[in-house]
Amino acid sequence: MTLEKAQKSLLILAGIGLIPIALGYGFMPEKTLTPLYGFDVENVNLKHIMRAVMGLYFGQIIIWFLGVSSTKLRMPAMYCLVVFMLGLAAGRVLSLILDGVAHWLLIVYLVLELTIGLIGLSLIRKENKTK
Repeated sequence: MTLEKAQKSLLILAGIGLIPIALGYGFMPEKTLTPLYGFDVENVNLKHIMRAVMGLYFGQIIIWFLGVSSTKLRMPAMYCLVVFMLGLAAGRVLSLILDGVAHWLLIVYLVLELTIGLIGLSLIRKENKTK
């Protein structure tokens, strides 16, 4: 697989994978987050925050898909992907240290974020070596 194809594949995989998570957090948070994680999302302020998170996620997804379709935007999209994934992973690790073990699905997210972030970092390094 070429480096370009690997980068595009990672951006597509991450973008498609994040869509249901974004929708789960923000479209109807009271219908998805309560059954999954066991906390109520009835407060207007919490709904507002969750919908803002959904918007943030969709903003990232758009950048990643633009990186797939534009050679000029591919590397900026890769950097956004790595910062996003490793930033989320760092927050989750901090929470594990300070708060303890979370719901199993959040641990799965941590593993995926670390994996995608580190693969993205590796692809960026390979790209930089070719220049």
